[in-house]
Amino acid sequence: MMISRRNLLAAAAAGLACPALLRAQEKAAMRLRCRFADQDFTYRLLDNPTVRDLVSLLPLDITIEDFSTNEKLAHLPRRLDEGGLADFTDEAPGDLCYFRGWGNLAFFHGPYRYRGDLIRLGHIEGGVAPLLVRGEHPLRVEPLA
Repeated sequence: MMISRRNLLAAAAAGLACPALLRAQEKAAMRLRCRFADQDFTYRLLDNPTVRDLVSLLPLDITIEDFSTNEKLAHLPRRLDEGGLADFTDEAPGDLCYFRGWGNLAFFHGPYRYRGDLIRLGHIEGGVAPLLVRGEHPLRVEPLA
């Protein structure tokens, strides 16, 4: 079977376009804006089924509150798809996770340990200082283009 010059050139052009397309998609990573108590901060999100389900709920007006000494939490209007569950060992302050036990968001501002009950959604851009504001506050969560 003989390949025409036109088809060969088209295949070569498609091969060159794929890496450029992948780079463009990486640059267009989904981001999330959160606002409460005069704090405005963003998260760079991962790409997994749990994140996509969360994004389908946006925008959200929920409540954020202190929990333990290392995190804030916010209850969602419904449980999320848990298809993003994957073990990880590089836990870090600034991680945004979905807690499978209660079906809530966990905004970590201090060290924590993964125990199989968390699905990582993303990581804060900038420092965790906004999460150190104590108390219970209305929280606005929306996609950021």
